[in-house]
Amino acid sequence: MLRFLFCAMVPFLMVAVADASVRLKDLVEFDGVRGNDLLGYGLVVGLDGTGDGMRNAPFTEDILSNILERLGVNVTGEQLRPRNVAAVIVTASLPPFARAGGRVDVTVSAIGDASSLLGGTLVMTPLNGADGTIYAVAQGTVIAGGAAVQGQGAREVRGVPTSGTIPMGARVEREVDFDLSSLSRIRLALRVPDFTTAALIEQQVNSMFSRPVAVMTDPGTVVLDLAATGMSSPAHALARIENLLITPQTRARVVVDQRSGTIVMGADVRISRVAVAQGGLTLRVEETPLVVQPNPFAEGETIVVPRTQVGLDDRPATSLAEFSGGTSLSEIVAGLNALGVSPRDMIDILSSINAAGALHAEMIVQ
Repeated sequence: MLRFLFCAMVPFLMVAVADASVRLKDLVEFDGVRGNDLLGYGLVVGLDGTGDGMRNAPFTEDILSNILERLGVNVTGEQLRPRNVAAVIVTASLPPFARAGGRVDVTVSAIGDASSLLGGTLVMTPLNGADGTIYAVAQGTVIAGGAAVQGQGAREVRGVPTSGTIPMGARVEREVDFDLSSLSRIRLALRVPDFTTAALIEQQVNSMFSRPVAVMTDPGTVVLDLAATGMSSPAHALARIENLLITPQTRARVVVDQRSGTIVMGADVRISRVAVAQGGLTLRVEETPLVVQPNPFAEGETIVVPRTQVGLDDRPATSLAEFSGGTSLSEIVAGLNALGVSPRDMIDILSSINAAGALHAEMIVQ
């Protein structure tokens, strides 16, 4: 019966299991081994009349003129009014240790009044890093993930046709200088800082090398002495430890998304002894005004007669349910299901339990 009640919660409640083993490289970032964000400004051509309007987006005309001038086409003094081009912002992430000649994915987003980038082609666009240096050049056909249909009297849009991607659309032209082999120590930065998890990482790494090579300095950092590992290079040392299986320990959390009614509860969530009853009161007011006007050619004026219907629905509360102290996640799920509450009602119940100080977990409402 308990299993049936738990399965009934699946459509709107997800359980975060905390006792699963995770690879070390999925828990930490190696200090210095990081990507770099790239940004560029370019032009998409070949659109089917869905591009920027030049009157509303003069910057599109400027970049089009500049590109044509570089190609030897003199457009000085000309008024360009094409509807098949769009100015876009191009973004990409340069992964660590990316080499010249490699390729990365790019994202293209319209910044003018273009209605769709479907079928467009991005013209050669340099991508700059935060230091202003060009690290990659992007070009290719844009793959947009939406659709737009427009007529004279209506318009329907599905998805976001003004944003798209170009898989492997940028070629790396410059490498980021980073000499990993020169490091004698490297920090392992936990994505979710936790004292217990950091201590487990220290213990597992030291156990692998049978000597103290890792030291926890704070809940978010474990320092690895690369020289003490005895490996031929820092890369060999990191390759050896990155697949270590660690059981991370996280804080008990309840995450609530009010828009979708989704609830995610950690396995370590506990509540103190508390009684819960759930009921509802619904007030309904409907306005249906009636227009009264005089007969044709008769004297008088048109008036609006108000018509209001008011209803009050006092739904009886469900029976009182009691949870004993130290109640676990599965017992919470089974108990709330027994009350027959909806996801929206469950959010209110959890908020009330938290307000009463009986929910021993961090509650995050989005």
